[in-house]
Amino acid sequence: MPSLMIVVGSVRPGRIGLPIARWVEQLAVEHGGFDIDFVDLAELDLPFMDEPNHPRLRQYTHQHTIDWSARVDAADAVIFVTPEYNHSFSPALKNALDYLSQEWWRKPVGFVSYGGVSAGTRGVTALEPVIMVLGMVRAGAAVELPFAARQLTGGEFVAEQKETAILGHLLTELEALSDALKPLYNRA
Repeated sequence: MPSLMIVVGSVRPGRIGLPIARWVEQLAVEHGGFDIDFVDLAELDLPFMDEPNHPRLRQYTHQHTIDWSARVDAADAVIFVTPEYNHSFSPALKNALDYLSQEWWRKPVGFVSYGGVSAGTRGVTALEPVIMVLGMVRAGAAVELPFAARQLTGGEFVAEQKETAILGHLLTELEALSDALKPLYNRA
């Protein structure tokens, strides 16, 4: 079964991204097409890029980078649960992406974005050139959550039917893309 990495793209205290990502994880488990690797960047706690060599060389010197490389290498698809910060995406997510290079190559990627009126879409727009340079392949389906904080009840994200349906389409698409793109991955 392919492996789906779900990445919580915010590390802010009190963030709503964590309950949204738990909702994504629950639906991915129910979907049944993936083994799940849930990555909370707050728990991963990568320091600001501290590797002396360019990531394309894969000559990592720190155990945290070696471990992160192995996790991303093992992923067959990725969903970034990402906020919008000042018309862009979070610095923690940028740091996590920049740590590596080849490990991301040709991995299918999907987005669950959240924010105010724009539903995080400007953050995803800012991410697109980054994922393109890393060689990731974007899925067509995207879950966009405007004013997502309004959908929190007791610390849990309560999705609407439309959002759940779109996430189902995204998961199905990522499963198909992971199978088609697997021969192109740069696995170590």
